Amino acid sequence: MSNKYDRVFNFSAGPSVLPLEVLENVQKDLLNYKGTGQSVMEMSHRSAEYQKIIDEAEADLRTLLNIPDDYSVLFLQGGGTLQFSMVPINLLRNSKKADYIVTGQWAKKAYKEACKFGDIRCVASSEDKTFSYIPKVSKEDFREDADYVYICYNNTIYGSKFPYIPDTGDIPLVADMSSCILSEEIDWSKFACVWAGAQKNVAPAGVTIVIIRKDLIGHAPEGTPVYLDYKIHDEKGSMYNTPPCFSIYVAGEVFKYLLANGGVKAMHEKDIRKAQKLYDAIDESSLFKGTVEKEDRSLMNVTFVTGDPDLDKEFIALAKENGLINLKGHRSVGGLRASIYNAMPEEGVDALIDLMKKFEAEKK
Repeated sequence: MSNKYDRVFNFSAGPSVLPLEVLENVQKDLLNYKGTGQSVMEMSHRSAEYQKIIDEAEADLRTLLNIPDDYSVLFLQGGGTLQFSMVPINLLRNSKKADYIVTGQWAKKAYKEACKFGDIRCVASSEDKTFSYIPKVSKEDFREDADYVYICYNNTIYGSKFPYIPDTGDIPLVADMSSCILSEEIDWSKFACVWAGAQKNVAPAGVTIVIIRKDLIGHAPEGTPVYLDYKIHDEKGSMYNTPPCFSIYVAGEVFKYLLANGGVKAMHEKDIRKAQKLYDAIDESSLFKGTVEKEDRSLMNVTFVTGDPDLDKEFIALAKENGLINLKGHRSVGGLRASIYNAMPEEGVDALIDLMKKFEAEKK
């Protein structure tokens, strides 16, 4: 590659590319953070220095997403998999009923996990067509006494995203936004709880961000393991035990970077531009074909195929030779996937499109 670090264009779905400026800042402060004489990796999470890091990270995230005061921000561990359990444990508080829309592997896993804790119903699924679309639902599809409705807003594996926000009325809507957080503004009047594993669009693996309306906290049943109760983390400022300190620190640096570069609105405009370029190239191609209904396409994860698994493999190998890595589709579906998160520069998308055109020309 032509950049000074010989860095490739990394299309990984997660852990994924981070802004170069953030990595440079982290590198600069790695051995001696802001004159403290120590690395953040070595810093006590009980120190005043680290308290400032986590406080600023929360404040900056609140600014970026315009998070209302009646929502708590938690920095947790355990990834999305733990949230599959924590959500039902904490939110099944009255009827013990919840309705799930299953639009991909992660929503399906969340649904199966929730079934251990209550009366869980799958109200709609797109599994009949390999999760290649988002099913349409209306308020009447949900049980009136459901404690919450659950969706995976953007489906990393299948490259789909909800083109609408389900109308759940007064029922709290919970959304896994792991692979699209900070790529668009959030209407908080529509969501009661949003959570995101940071390793896709925010930070290194290790921290999971939960943004939850305060009235939903404090309802975990007696006997809930201490770490699985949102109330514990809310009361302790995400410091009940040692948090994923370094991941939170890098997340905070990403938040500062985004604030200095136009915020979420500017990122969204850039994300639309990048995705449109790539989808146009796919749609205009006689070799490559998209795998998702056009109206349901993700801005973050672009999935496509040649129709020939051997050709897919050949293109993936050629791309790697040209400094475009991690374009292999998820092992469960194969094909090709380009994850073009906020930190993916437009030049990376342009390079991918150029290579696709050259590959297609050679195969004619």
